[in-house]
Amino acid sequence: MAEFAAGRIGCNQLNMLYANALADTIARFEQTGSTVITDGEQTKPSFVTYAIDGLESLDSEGVAIPFADGHIRQLPRLTGGPFRYRSYAGSYVAKARTLSTRNIKQSVIAPSALSLLYPADGIDYYAKDEFVDDLLDESEKDIRSSFTAGAYTVQLDFTEGRLSLKLDPSKKLLRSFVELNNRVLERFTAEERSKLGVHTCPGGDFDSVHSLDVDYAELLPDLFSLKVGNFYLQLASERNRRRVLEMVMNYARPNQRIFIGVIDPINPRVETAENVRDRVLEAAEYVPAERLGTCDDCGFAPFSDDTSTSRDTAFSKISARVVGTHLAADKLGI
Repeated sequence: MAEFAAGRIGCNQLNMLYANALADTIARFEQTGSTVITDGEQTKPSFVTYAIDGLESLDSEGVAIPFADGHIRQLPRLTGGPFRYRSYAGSYVAKARTLSTRNIKQSVIAPSALSLLYPADGIDYYAKDEFVDDLLDESEKDIRSSFTAGAYTVQLDFTEGRLSLKLDPSKKLLRSFVELNNRVLERFTAEERSKLGVHTCPGGDFDSVHSLDVDYAELLPDLFSLKVGNFYLQLASERNRRRVLEMVMNYARPNQRIFIGVIDPINPRVETAENVRDRVLEAAEYVPAERLGTCDDCGFAPFSDDTSTSRDTAFSKISARVVGTHLAADKLGI
């Protein structure tokens, strides 16, 4: 992507590289034995900006997100309306579907993240309420496009949930995010929401984080009010996993399935299957086994320029997750 942006390769060559990366990712994912796979977001510029890449009504002066190591990611800022996505996640599902018959989980950006595009001082002739209405419509289309293309489940990326508590400890921002996301989720039936999920983590970019220092206790009570059936929770990198699991046990609803992070993408050490097994068995002391699943804490490269984790390392970690989950399932008799 950087070579293309610099004009050193053309569109045809970029598309060929995309196709090769996607095919390699799908093949490696299938080799792990996972029954649910993803496309690895191989052709997205980032997990947050894929839908607006190329949108002309943006400038570069948006919200800045500082990471613990000192680097900063800056969102673009909307300069005019109406707000429309440039692409929808269903297009990624459709391409992955041509390469695999496995169940595909598709990630989409939560509308709460894109709500940060609207400037605090407003936009002439485009009120914030108008923007929000457009955003909700576009977010719904994004989710539905994924299901229409054949996604098994759709995950809303909500990394800004924990970050919001750093920006606004009063929780007003967090609760506004939850309310906004629920306005989209309420457009789906109960059966559809059972196939929807939300992922939360403290960020993961260039092996650094933006909000790991925010206590999970501040997030979880509001997080579980989101109207989805599945929650994908960063946990492997938490210092006190049992404390978090106890909170999950107390706040999660009976109809919500909990996928716990058993792999830390930021840590270069590859977990063993036994590490994963033990983390699952630990979680099963707090969450009924029939409602328990596993995931990675975060994406391995949520931004296209993040090459801090090699593909070999990423898939070794994923393989450990798959094997370790099966080991735990055998122990639990499920």
